[in-house]
Amino acid sequence: MSVADAPPPLTLFGVAQRGMSAQLVRMNAASSNLANAGAVATSEQQAYRPIRAVFAEDFDKATGLSTVRVSSVMRTSAVPVKEYNPNHPLADSEGYIFTAPVDENAEMVEMLDASRQYANLVEAISTAKQLMLDTLRMK
Repeated sequence: MSVADAPPPLTLFGVAQRGMSAQLVRMNAASSNLANAGAVATSEQQAYRPIRAVFAEDFDKATGLSTVRVSSVMRTSAVPVKEYNPNHPLADSEGYIFTAPVDENAEMVEMLDASRQYANLVEAISTAKQLMLDTLRMK
């Protein structure tokens, strides 16, 4: 990679933007889990399993700033709930259904935390912008 192709150095705005993007992925994962809470399947393999965003650190050598990126979104290893319900239309030959192992309270906490982190980053951007404007107005 030549110098002309090198990405520009990170700024506070870039760090906040990456953090906001990561929190958005985290919030989307939690909302997907909530949307599938209580989903029923015929087999354990077909049952919905919650997803989680996996984060990694990105370090910018030019500025010494560290930021976050989403390295992947993975399914958890939570085991679906096996329930005996022979009258259910999706019951297997033995009368069992498999329900998604989603803890709705934990997902709401996850969404609330991601939302607060996102709001904190918006506030940091707003403060930085205001400080820049105040600096420009100095005589």
